[in-house]
Amino acid sequence: MKIFKNVLLYGFLFLSTITVFSQSKITGGVMDGELNQPLAGASVVIKGTTTGTSTDFDGKFVLTTTEKAGELVITYLGFETKTVSFTTSGDVTNVGSIVISPESGQLEDVVIVGKGIIDVAKERKTPIAVSTIKAVEIQSKVGTADVTQAMVNTPSVYVAGQSGGYGDSRITVRGFQQDNTAFLLNGQPINGMEDGKMYWSNWSGMSDIANFIQVQRGLGSSKLAISSVGGTVNFVTKATDKKEGGFASMGVANSDYFKTTAAYNTGMSAKGFGMSIMMSHWQGDGYNQGTRGEGQNYFISFGYKPNDRHNFNFLITGAPQSHDQNFTKKISDYLGFGRKYNNNYGYLNGKYISERTNFYHKPVANLNWDFNINSTTSLSTVLYASWGRGGGTGNYGGGKRSVSQLNPYTGANQNTYIDFNQIYANNSADADGIGTGSNYAIRASMNNHAWYGIVSNFKKELNDNLNLNFGLDLRTYKGDHYRQIVNYLGLNGWSESRFLRDNNHVIPNPNTLPSATNTVNESYNIDPWNAFFNTAADNQKVDYDYSETISYGGVFGQVEYSNDNFSAFFQGAISNQSHQRFDYYDYQDEFQDSEKVSNVGYNVKGGAAYNFAEKHSVYANGGYYSRQPYHDNIFLNFTNQVNPLTENEKVLGLEAGYTFKSKMFSGSLNAYRTTWEDRVVTTSAVQATNGTIGTTPVLAGDVIFTSNQGVKQVHTGLELDFVFKPTSNIDVKGFASMGNWEYVDKAISTKYDESLNPLLVAETDLDGGKVGDAAQTTWGLGAKYEFIKNFSIDADWRNYDKLYANVAAKDNLELPSYDLVDAGISYKMLVGKDKQNSVNFRFNMNNVFDEVYLSELTSNIKTDAFISGTSGPTYQSAGRVYKGIADGNQGYFGFGRTWNFTIRYNF
Repeated sequence: MKIFKNVLLYGFLFLSTITVFSQSKITGGVMDGELNQPLAGASVVIKGTTTGTSTDFDGKFVLTTTEKAGELVITYLGFETKTVSFTTSGDVTNVGSIVISPESGQLEDVVIVGKGIIDVAKERKTPIAVSTIKAVEIQSKVGTADVTQAMVNTPSVYVAGQSGGYGDSRITVRGFQQDNTAFLLNGQPINGMEDGKMYWSNWSGMSDIANFIQVQRGLGSSKLAISSVGGTVNFVTKATDKKEGGFASMGVANSDYFKTTAAYNTGMSAKGFGMSIMMSHWQGDGYNQGTRGEGQNYFISFGYKPNDRHNFNFLITGAPQSHDQNFTKKISDYLGFGRKYNNNYGYLNGKYISERTNFYHKPVANLNWDFNINSTTSLSTVLYASWGRGGGTGNYGGGKRSVSQLNPYTGANQNTYIDFNQIYANNSADADGIGTGSNYAIRASMNNHAWYGIVSNFKKELNDNLNLNFGLDLRTYKGDHYRQIVNYLGLNGWSESRFLRDNNHVIPNPNTLPSATNTVNESYNIDPWNAFFNTAADNQKVDYDYSETISYGGVFGQVEYSNDNFSAFFQGAISNQSHQRFDYYDYQDEFQDSEKVSNVGYNVKGGAAYNFAEKHSVYANGGYYSRQPYHDNIFLNFTNQVNPLTENEKVLGLEAGYTFKSKMFSGSLNAYRTTWEDRVVTTSAVQATNGTIGTTPVLAGDVIFTSNQGVKQVHTGLELDFVFKPTSNIDVKGFASMGNWEYVDKAISTKYDESLNPLLVAETDLDGGKVGDAAQTTWGLGAKYEFIKNFSIDADWRNYDKLYANVAAKDNLELPSYDLVDAGISYKMLVGKDKQNSVNFRFNMNNVFDEVYLSELTSNIKTDAFISGTSGPTYQSAGRVYKGIADGNQGYFGFGRTWNFTIRYNF
């Protein structure tokens, strides 16, 4: 028996030894094929077995197996499943880098061009505060909204303005509005050259063509001579597809929204040629009353890669659209007539007419050239151009008439919808049929432009640790602004007279100045396609007619050192910007050209990072900007008079952060402080009642602009964001941002009417006032769960607090906090031969619990203020208070519950 036991024992040890020594390790990495970045948490399983693992934060994996050959199955939520064959040899077999692509994306497998121009964070190893939104998430969650909706789950980003109509949203980053956040499209700057603003209606097709969006908060990684006070938002579009294929999709949503899209890709031929094309059409009634919209989007891309050293891509894209607009209202109006109330429209003989329509067509074209000079040297260049045509309509003349209705909430009669029937009758009764100031017509304020530029970046790897970049940024811009009549409403024409300014720019004694009279009789179509090709003749323009030229030239450079544990960079840029204004309407011939104004600006920034352990890193960045004032702030009162008070705005940014990365969890904590001074802020609001500002009468419904000069702001805050991936089919994300954004010292405030005439100048003490228009504290949590293959659900919760009115005030008004929950369901059905094609279904519901909330206010009326005049009941004593806010304040309610559904066939 003893001999038998020994035989069994030695046999077991022998077999165990054979088993141990027959095991092999399989190593490799998994990469995101879209961003060329490692994928943490990807599942790697040997097909037909339970042997598997997941990648660490660097995308690496190690598998131990006894299999001599087989297949690895790589899965990651939101990405296509990929199978890779392996054959073991020796103790360790490396299968290399496995690239997987996002699923269900439009125009996938693209050739990325302009790599040296597009300042994505991965091109710089030193960490920054950054969030990247990929194409699959953009397409899933934007739905019928502007592309800004894709950024709502980003720390320190607040989206407002959706209630204005399709394309009227706007975003703030770290409390700074869009004119103080840099926006780039494939490396080209797209902020308005005149005022730095963004108009998302011009980019309504961005969600269809974006490859990814990267929000770099604070200093960012952009090498251009642009001042990213709040941050830099990079939109990287699709280029030309590598393979043949395409898709067709259809979407429906609340408010009779409907959208169709189709795309086709020829693939890259053996000679290196290829083309991708996409077209879409959308239309809808809008969530609020009187906010109908309609538009198209087109994207055409031609690629040519003659060899491994050269890569060319030309694309042109545009999104012609028109949408009716809703302006801010008093809370009492919404409470009386409903939260969807809008009084910018009416009916003429039963036909709907909007007084306020935005229409625009802005094609953008760029030519990218990537040149790999050698293994260590490359040159990237983009030539770009854009041509904008269109504007916005509004009332012209004092003959506006409105329907009087009882407000059930206040118990008072008030003017509501526009009475176009009465206006038409009044105009038709005019003796000569030629309108003057007492009549009414609908005009369009036109804002046309032509913009050309080039950005080029030279990159040299000096050694394994040191890289050098330098390049140039050149732009030229010409804008034309005038008004034209689009609907005479029964008149045969319009006549007006004006005094012509001299070199003093003002009219101190009109009797001593020459005058001019012009009569117009042409009306112009506001269809965006028509407006692009048809412009008004000089003798058919009314109210104003001026243009400007802006020239910009900048150079930039960056040097970066990095090794395994430490990296440091330094960037610098300097630019010269020149401005000249030409006024053809209000000036005598010899005084139409303003003087030419040139300003030099610069920025410097640098930082370092240290990985002090395998999973831990810290960084610190600092930067200083001397930014030239925008064109609209250089010339006083929209005349040729140069503002002697303007000077370069000064921005100092400091930030530091800590990052933790593990196999299942990664998170970042960022702290920042930004000071911004010697600046100009302009806001607008709708006049609530007839009255006076200064000594000038104003009417209810007039848009009043307020310009504040000399404002200084200090923004400090903390940001946290994390990703937790416990398994391959669960994805949890969260963020938090806590800011303290305040005004410092005093400001000079000037109010203007809609024709840009100054009404009132005053000095305002703003010291300690809270900066509004964005929630200073936000929290968010989201999760996505794939409970069966190709079938997933997701939800996002966000809380907004410390939201103040969009006014510059020492004692600013705080809005009630609110919560939003969005949810969605996705399903992909494989079809066709070998299951190579798919049908994708997506359903979104936003504001699931139908939260009622104020998304923004543009006034600062306290509850102890008198309802009318300087005496009588206050809002508080009369019970005219809504959630602690006086109901005389103006603003928007946010959207209630909305939904959208999309079906897409990929082939």
